[in-house]
Amino acid sequence: MRFGPAIPILRTFDESKAREFYVAFLGFKVDWEHRFEPGLPLYLQVSRAGCTLHLSEHHGDATPGSALRIEVEDLDAFHDELAGKPYKYARPGIEQQPWGRDMTVTDPFGNRIIFSEPASR
Repeated sequence: MRFGPAIPILRTFDESKAREFYVAFLGFKVDWEHRFEPGLPLYLQVSRAGCTLHLSEHHGDATPGSALRIEVEDLDAFHDELAGKPYKYARPGIEQQPWGRDMTVTDPFGNRIIFSEPASR
């Protein structure tokens, strides 16, 4: 038996804001999207460099204001990439923690994404 990686589901409320944040700002790509029919809530998968997230407008799929940690190998490079983008709603910094370094970004829906680079092992 083998388990695959967990795929978090994050609650979203506005498709254009979700795409602006996750695709344009964070650099994820849309893998697929689903609606039961036109005009109904969007459910989509985005991914980047081995990290997969599900974003859902369905009220029962997730709780707004959730938090998740994503391990990153080169946090400085990712920080520099985000700092160079014209996204006016987030300017994250890097914080030293006992376990390594973290960069927390909050999406437009109150979800906190903590990009974490572990301390040298």
